Order: sequence, then C-alpha cells, then structure tokens
Amino acid sequence: MDAIRGTAQGSAPVPLSVLDLVTVGSGVTASEALRTGVEIAGLAERRGYDRYWVAEHHSMPGVASSSPAVILAHMAAHTERIRLGSGGVMLPNHAPLVIAEQFGTLEAMAPGRVDLGLGRAPGTDGATAAALRRTDRMNEGADDFPQQLAELTRFLDDDFPDGHPYAKIHAVPGPVQATSPGGVQSPARPSVWLLGSSGFSARLAAMLGLPFAFAHHFSAQNTIPALDLYRESFRPSEVLSEPYALIGVSALATDDEKEAERQVLAAALNMVRLRTGRPGLVPTPEEAAAYDFSEMERDFVDSWNSNVIHGTPDQVRDGLNALQKRTGADEMMITANAHTGSVRLRSYELIADAYGMPTL
Repeated sequence: MDAIRGTAQGSAPVPLSVLDLVTVGSGVTASEALRTGVEIAGLAERRGYDRYWVAEHHSMPGVASSSPAVILAHMAAHTERIRLGSGGVMLPNHAPLVIAEQFGTLEAMAPGRVDLGLGRAPGTDGATAAALRRTDRMNEGADDFPQQLAELTRFLDDDFPDGHPYAKIHAVPGPVQATSPGGVQSPARPSVWLLGSSGFSARLAAMLGLPFAFAHHFSAQNTIPALDLYRESFRPSEVLSEPYALIGVSALATDDEKEAERQVLAAALNMVRLRTGRPGLVPTPEEAAAYDFSEMERDFVDSWNSNVIHGTPDQVRDGLNALQKRTGADEMMITANAHTGSVRLRSYELIADAYGMPTL
C-alpha cells in the first residue's frame, strides 16, 4: 500500500509526479535528451515529486524512450529516493518473462521504488508493432492482454502451479533466490499498475484490485467515464484496499504567458505531424510560428491545446487544482512537452514553486 500511495507536498491537493517522454527536439541529439532526463529526475527528487516514469514509444524520432528498462536503470544510478517506473511498458510487444526479468533487475538495483506500469497498446504504428512482435497479426497481444498480465504476475511472484509448463522457470532476480539454499530474502517485487485511455484497462484494474493510471493528456474525453468505471468496479486486493487513480496531465509553466503559448504551439505541431504520418523531431517555437497551418490542422491544434494546462505558474497551479477537483484523481503525473530541455526543467521547477513544494 505504501509503495503505491504518494504523499502530497506543499499545498498540492494530491501527490504530483513526472512523466518524461525524453523529448528530442530539432537540433538536439538523443544523448542530450537523455541527459536532460537525468536532470529532470534529479529535480523531481529534490522538489518532492513522487514518481519519475518513462513511456515506451517506437519509431518516433522526437521520442527517445523506446527502452524504458534501460532508461530507468540509468535513472536508478542517479537518484536515491524517487520512485521510478514505466508509464508504460506495452506488454503485448514483449514476452512476459523478459519484462519480469528486466523489472526484477531494476528492483534489485533500486529496492522498494520501482513501478511497473503496463499498457496493451503497441505504442507505435501497426507495421512497427508487427516488427516488434514478429507477427503480422495486428491484434495479437492486445486481445490476450489479461492472459499476458496473469503470466507476468506469476513470473514476478514465482508461483506457477505444479504441472504448469513454466513451473520450473524462474524470473531472476526474483523470489526463487530467497528459497534457494543459502538464499536471502529478495527485494519486494515491482508495484504493478495498469494504464489505459478507455474503459478496458479501467475495468481490468478494478477487477484485480490494482492501481490505475489514465492517459488524460491524450484522451481527456474518456477520463471521467473511465475513472467512474474503475471506482465502481473496484475489488479490494492484497495490493489495495480501495481504488487509487492517477491521471497523466500535459502541463507547461513558463515565466510569461505568451512564452507558454509559443512552446505549446510547437508541441502541437509535432502532434499534427505525428497524427498525419509525418513523425519527426519536435520543432522549435520559431518553426511553429512560421508554419502555415491548414484549417483542419488549426482545428486539431486548438482541440489539442485545450487539454494542455499552460501559462504562468499560478495559472498552471489553478488549472491543475481544477482538474483534480473535477476528476477526483488521487495523483497527477505531469508531462511537459516542449522543444527545449531547459524549458521542461524550468516548468517542473515553477510548478513546484507554485505549490510551495520544499527542496528536499
């Protein structure tokens, strides 16, 4: 329970956390983007954010987080307290045993502070998903997600029943080391979360008594229905006695309101290109300002940015407070999308300042 529930800092109504897409902007290298990720994780730890998560994406030049476990291992070496996790690993892309081994290794590196957030979407287009999964069956995996999740959980707990084909297979590092001759107690296993942008994972998380993370930042119209479904369907478990819902929120704070508008326009142009099959590096604000948006693209930008909380620190704080009150979220995970790493770092600092979050 304590490994799941965060602690609000300062005047924040609920715990605040960070979702880092390890954004790669035009003129920026992947190495620089990953170094910025280390800086963001360190800042988040110092300012009292609860978690630092990265998301699995593939074949997207503007996102350097194709391998969450690799990034989280690096972050574990540069942090001491903050919880580290995936937001999420797209389970259908992987064999459950591989994920159990990867996150068991992370748990051994950073005992008691690893979250394994799981999604059933591919995190990419259909062709890339087929290349990842070595199959041309586009729906393979997503339809089998509950079975894959059950298999992963058994590997994490090392509790396949006698007679099962996998009964003698052990995810290492893991519980088998505690029961081997001369073994000592292994670290607690990672905390499993289900992620979603619709009702499917909400219902499954509720049935299993797991914490639920909803992608409000790109599926805002489904947020309240999904959270209502999760809460109404929730069954207590050994993990949770009552529902715990986190929402992902796109938010950007700058010292000046006009600057925030410039930055989110560039991020929105990046989404326009992604949604129209032209993924690339995140454009600069200057490139976005000079871009000739079509009427359809302008409508998309307006709709997209209506769900991005942006402006001065006070405006962002007020927007986050209103969103939390409207959704009843138990935790808010903020993703700051901007071309430049320093802008994203500054945003997390300004939000912490707006809530009076102490420097730890």
